[in-house]
Amino acid sequence: MADVIFFLLFLNNYAQRNFDQQLLSLTISKTVFFGNGLVAILSGLFGNLLVDVFSFGPVAPFDAAACFLAIGMVIILTTWSENFGDPSDSKDLMTQFKVAAIAIASDEKIALLGAIQSLFEASMYTFVFLWTPALSPNDEEIPHGFVFATFMLASMLGSSLAARLMARSSLRVENYMQIVFLVSAASLLLPITTSVLVTPSKVKEEGLSLTSSIQLLGFCVFEACIGIFSASIMKMRSQYIPEEARSTIMNFFRVPLNLFVCIILYNVDAFPITIMFGMCSIFIFVASILQRRLMVISENPSALLLLLRSYNLFFFAKM
Repeated sequence: MADVIFFLLFLNNYAQRNFDQQLLSLTISKTVFFGNGLVAILSGLFGNLLVDVFSFGPVAPFDAAACFLAIGMVIILTTWSENFGDPSDSKDLMTQFKVAAIAIASDEKIALLGAIQSLFEASMYTFVFLWTPALSPNDEEIPHGFVFATFMLASMLGSSLAARLMARSSLRVENYMQIVFLVSAASLLLPITTSVLVTPSKVKEEGLSLTSSIQLLGFCVFEACIGIFSASIMKMRSQYIPEEARSTIMNFFRVPLNLFVCIILYNVDAFPITIMFGMCSIFIFVASILQRRLMVISENPSALLLLLRSYNLFFFAKM
């Protein structure tokens, strides 16, 4: 949810300050590179330092995070100006939801983009809770801080690659994201593949086993795809979702996403971990199919879609 709030504030202030729209893709990729990548790597290493070197206990990274949040709050309160939005916009909550519903129903691209985001992010959030038991099936002691930093390094490399891809005028985001989704789906199948090809060990080992090392490699590939996705989905949102109802539309698709994650967490012990990874892989594969559909209709919009889009813009103007 925090990334959504940040994205909305970012786009709103970017437009208000009249920054060059041609630099939007580069700005987004650098935000993901430094914010979600570099800072996250340093945080993982720092957390590992607190636990393993200084022996402050497993909750030390959480205490440190609370201190940094307090520092950030002070900086925000003293240096940021308040964003009150458009004072002429006085639509109530139900009106905003109606506008968002009409926008989704009248533009297939918005519906496809929302479904793609929900499917991928549901798998991504589920992966957050699965990677630890996958790498340590017998409760092996693994360096969680270093593993997390490795994941963030892979994500940072992915966002850097996304910046290069979006900078190429001959390559559209909708095209390469299909490949990203297919690679993501394949990488999450590694726990299933290794469980079939390699007999799982029931003995607690020191560090990562061979099977876990192979899975770790696949998880790093998935994290690189997350880095590409994070930068690319922001650009597609700015292209297809109207600014007048952007926050409400995105919250529409957050409802099934959050419900799915809650259901998974509630039943996490009811299914084998391979079933969980297989389900996530299927979701991302479906996202690749929807991405293909989005690419087709964005390149060749039909007359009906153009008519619906015109009606959508007319409705927003009346509102």
